[in-house]
Amino acid sequence: MPNPPDTRSVKISADERGGWSSDRPRRDGAPPRPADLSVRCRVLSPTERLRYSPGSLLLIVSSSSSERDAFIERLIADRASLLSLDKVRGLLAGRVPEEEVEDRAVQLLDAAVLKRIEAGETVVVPIEGLEQAARERFVRMADKVRRPRHLILLETGRDQVEDDDRAALNDLRKRLDAGQLGAEGFQTAMRLGGSSVAEVKRIVFEPAQRDD
Repeated sequence: MPNPPDTRSVKISADERGGWSSDRPRRDGAPPRPADLSVRCRVLSPTERLRYSPGSLLLIVSSSSSERDAFIERLIADRASLLSLDKVRGLLAGRVPEEEVEDRAVQLLDAAVLKRIEAGETVVVPIEGLEQAARERFVRMADKVRRPRHLILLETGRDQVEDDDRAALNDLRKRLDAGQLGAEGFQTAMRLGGSSVAEVKRIVFEPAQRDD
């Protein structure tokens, strides 16, 4: 009667068991992969009154800083919720060397946004730039503590779009309209331009009203 074949046990190390995890260090010593931000994103239509949940992060993006700032001035009543690079630059002017202002402003803005988000407070940030990287660090702050994330893209005339921004703007517009900004972690997104900008009369951060 033939002898049974020899068998060997194979020890599986802890980091090889189960499926892949974004939190697991890679075996080549590289840092862990960033957490996946993907959520379902609803594309909203403009209404007279936009309501977001208290404690939300709202990013407002535009190729025109002047129109973006005018939009915010008109619609964001809670000025304490507004945190911007321009505001921080103004606070630093004359207090730190001019060549250090930009780096310090970014550091202080990030720290202020993170502090408010972790405290469960509403944050509105006018974004400088149209690339995803300009938005991602804020979204990751909010995602880490499970705060709602929203985006408004404010369109402007073609003459106000720099040539270097056209590709990024077209890409953002296309993905927003297709509902694909959930891949960046946004639960809602809205595009406003032309007459639709004037349709919005108020942006509030309030709980949904219950039907009694």
